[in-house]
Amino acid sequence: MKIGIIGAGNIGGNLTRRLTALGHEVRVANSRGPQSLQELVAETGATAVEAAQAAAGAEVVVVTVPLKNVPDLPADLFHGAADGFVVIDTNNYYPGRDGRIAEIEDDGLTESAWVEKHLGRPVVKAFNGTYAQDLLDRPLPQGDPQRMALPVAGDDAQAKQLVRDLIDQLGFDSVDAGSIAESWRQQPDTPVYGLRSGVADVEKALAEASPERPAAFRG
Repeated sequence: MKIGIIGAGNIGGNLTRRLTALGHEVRVANSRGPQSLQELVAETGATAVEAAQAAAGAEVVVVTVPLKNVPDLPADLFHGAADGFVVIDTNNYYPGRDGRIAEIEDDGLTESAWVEKHLGRPVVKAFNGTYAQDLLDRPLPQGDPQRMALPVAGDDAQAKQLVRDLIDQLGFDSVDAGSIAESWRQQPDTPVYGLRSGVADVEKALAEASPERPAAFRG
């Protein structure tokens, strides 16, 4: 599968490492330009590109940049992507980093709904509460009782299933966390955020989440 990754921080870098190891063709970009990614390229065999080129031919595009930077991504970010391509949103709203975003705090948009608005494209929310190092250290085969499960939210059943299949390839189970309107269940400081556990515990944590934004995550 051809995959574009926009953002090469902890999550983006480790997804690049794992997905290339699984045989996927990965194009990766960051805000500093391809020359800054040569070490990652040498390690993984991924192709470093400008952000506007990351989606070329891609069936999956991962957007994993600080939330405040989403509106500044190129207008033609998805130019040349494959028909029916899927966008994975790994982002979280941290007011101390991103500044206060009224549409999220006052208008009630979920973080991923805000991302969709600025990207002009539906997204599937995944990996936002995953420790980056776990992507390298904790994959396990199907059926292992210690296998971690990750929540996945989205409005398109087919797109969500594609992401869940990819998570399975990476060595994790997944749980359908509902729609993008319900994706507050996996935002920061919810019970499932950062949870290292299996399907039953993830389902329980999602059910216990509150839509009220905690004080620590308000600007």
